[in-house]
Amino acid sequence: MSVRVCLTADTLSYPRGGGHFWVYLNWALGLRAAGCEVVWLEVVSPEVDASELQSFSACLKQRLEHYGFGAALVLCGETGESFDRSNTAGCPGLEAATTADLVLNFRYSLKSAIVSRFRRSALVDIDPGLLQLWMSEEQVDVAPHDVYFTTGETIGQPGALCPDVGIRWQYTPPCVSLDLWQPVLPGENAAFTTVSHWSGDEWVEAGGEIYINDKRAGFLPFLDLPHRVNVPLELALCLAPDEYEDLGMLRTRDWRVVDSHAVAAAPWDYQRYIQRSLGEFSAVKPSCVRLQNAWISDRSLCYLASGKPVVVQHTGRSRFLPDGVGLFRFLTVEEAARCLNEIMSDYSRHSRDARALAEEFFDATKVALLLLERALA
Repeated sequence: MSVRVCLTADTLSYPRGGGHFWVYLNWALGLRAAGCEVVWLEVVSPEVDASELQSFSACLKQRLEHYGFGAALVLCGETGESFDRSNTAGCPGLEAATTADLVLNFRYSLKSAIVSRFRRSALVDIDPGLLQLWMSEEQVDVAPHDVYFTTGETIGQPGALCPDVGIRWQYTPPCVSLDLWQPVLPGENAAFTTVSHWSGDEWVEAGGEIYINDKRAGFLPFLDLPHRVNVPLELALCLAPDEYEDLGMLRTRDWRVVDSHAVAAAPWDYQRYIQRSLGEFSAVKPSCVRLQNAWISDRSLCYLASGKPVVVQHTGRSRFLPDGVGLFRFLTVEEAARCLNEIMSDYSRHSRDARALAEEFFDATKVALLLLERALA
């Protein structure tokens, strides 16, 4: 008999977040490939009105149907209550999910009233270091779980730069579906790209210091990079009107900038955008560097699996991530330029290395099987 897994996602009210959807979809695909029956649970915020709920749920169900999960969608309120099905694309309520053998929870704020209804529960931390700080400062109330996983290698380890909040954190790599993310040749006039939010009201307080923690702050030290390399660099950003000044700043430094909502809102558009790229170049949020969480993003894995070399800011010593084999990690703008130039000197080899890296460490099927073995032990 197959294992039934309820995966809690948080995509319902973000229909223009194609990359955000893939965070959960790669896990769902890995679980299905591992032989599991997958239930996709979304919690509806009380701020969502009936018309929005109907629109959001219909859009989400259509996207899930595209990948074979149309019948898997379950919706409930923040305390587990059900909704009028006429406003939820006919989706069942929480009772359809609680027979699962395991709830794999990516929603940190999921209430105990919901978590406790499952026979086995596992939390997956996809904000390593930040989640532990939020918990220590009581900014988020995480319900008790049977097992706790993190995508940051250093979290809970000796010498970690964030508290473990009394929890035994087990490392799991993020994952990517190798079947759906196949190598694709770059498109015409291709660039090294990334998809990201730009700025936001996100601050971190740690060790008595408060600092801004958004991608804008991460990218500022590397603004002159396009003048140091002979390959185009492009950012797919969702910029608010009050951020258009930054658009001019980026373009005067020879960054190509496109609207992420235009090129990557739907999951298939996001995939197409990545696969037409030469590779990924990205800085990270300052917290990843300051907390040395040894993290790699789910987005970078999509590039790697597509045969796209990845150049990303160094987030701390890893027990297994290589430097200079498909994946290049930099500290300075000079190092970033050297990495990009090295890739372009033998692009075909680095493209093959990128795919091989995804196959060795981030295959969603393998990652799911290893997680299930520990979560159900």
